[in-house]
Amino acid sequence: MDTTRKAIMLVMDGLGDRPIKELSGRTPLETAKTPYFDSLARRGVCGLMDPLAPGIRVGTDVGHLALFGYNPFRVYWGRGPIEAAGVGIDLEPRDVALRCNFATVDENGVILDRRAGRIRHGTTLLADALNDLDLGGNVKILFKQATEHRAVLVLRGKELSAEITNSDPGAGREREPVRTVQARRSGIAMAGRTAAIVNRFIEMSREVLAEHPVNRERVKKSLPPANAVITRGAGMAVRMRSLAERFHIDGGCVVAESTVKGIAIMSGFRIYSAASLTANLDTDLDEKARLTIEALRDCNFVVVHIKGTDIASHDNDPRGKVAFIEKMDAMAGKVMGALEDPEHTYIGLTADHSTPCAAREHSADPVPVVISGDDVLVDDVERYGERSCPKGGLSRINANEFLLTLLDYIGATYRFGA
Repeated sequence: MDTTRKAIMLVMDGLGDRPIKELSGRTPLETAKTPYFDSLARRGVCGLMDPLAPGIRVGTDVGHLALFGYNPFRVYWGRGPIEAAGVGIDLEPRDVALRCNFATVDENGVILDRRAGRIRHGTTLLADALNDLDLGGNVKILFKQATEHRAVLVLRGKELSAEITNSDPGAGREREPVRTVQARRSGIAMAGRTAAIVNRFIEMSREVLAEHPVNRERVKKSLPPANAVITRGAGMAVRMRSLAERFHIDGGCVVAESTVKGIAIMSGFRIYSAASLTANLDTDLDEKARLTIEALRDCNFVVVHIKGTDIASHDNDPRGKVAFIEKMDAMAGKVMGALEDPEHTYIGLTADHSTPCAAREHSADPVPVVISGDDVLVDDVERYGERSCPKGGLSRINANEFLLTLLDYIGATYRFGA
């Protein structure tokens, strides 16, 4: 492999959108002023990307698994193990891990806010109160906070199964009760036992969190209390050959969000992060730009993840999304201006999925992509956007294909055949 060539893959979470009346029928990306993204489009090859395939909606976990070279159709071990890796929990072979949210529920267990007001402060104290709860049954409980309202629950013991349902009813389903966890299929004793344990944990979490000092203080401030835990994405750890191993690359990931961090760790990448990176709209993009340049000194392939576009979309805030896209564009400009070897550095622009503001949820819409570099076969696209990029030379590809194309430019892929 030519070690002089390097690449950056900038992943803008939930970037893709649909026409919005408030924006005169344009998308937030089409509305935003993006001189640096557009310059990359003019000097690059463009297209549309489906994370998996047309018509398939994906979560952040599946979208990033595909961008890190995994085939989620064949390999998907659940959100829980990914989150566990992201918060530094090393899973043992029979552990069951679940992705959790701190949530707000009423006295009847009806969900008022799946994210407890996107709680940030005090989650370590809340998690400490739930860690190592004694549920009986010779099962050890590990519970750890993740990014903002997110957390991880790990069950450690014998005769456990990940074949259980979610207690979280899902996005847009506030005003529904916390669901009772069940075995996915009847007749699986271990799954029934595991479901009962999780239900008991959820019940006890409400008892522990109800009068926790963090929640008493939140109520005083008229903030939604984090008085319940809801679960989803149960899974068990699976050892897979990582992207770094497959292509002998030195990978780095600039990231704050625990899901993407977990996938990057599983992929053999070094993590570059800082306290000022919040995985939200107030994240420190200047620091993210600085860390990107730092990572490029150590690594030949750097993934930069930015979450804010997805946050604005879920909140149905198109103008906030426009403003944040413009901030990301300025960040890209700082990275481009600080490259130590711009002639041998390729930049890919992409997203893990679309999140239309009006839908407030992930959609199957493809996302615009660009690969820019010194010897790229430039097409005629002038702007980075949902309606301009389809005219480009990449046509319509999936996330694995986008990744491999970018890796091939730095000489990391191998020849198929003699």
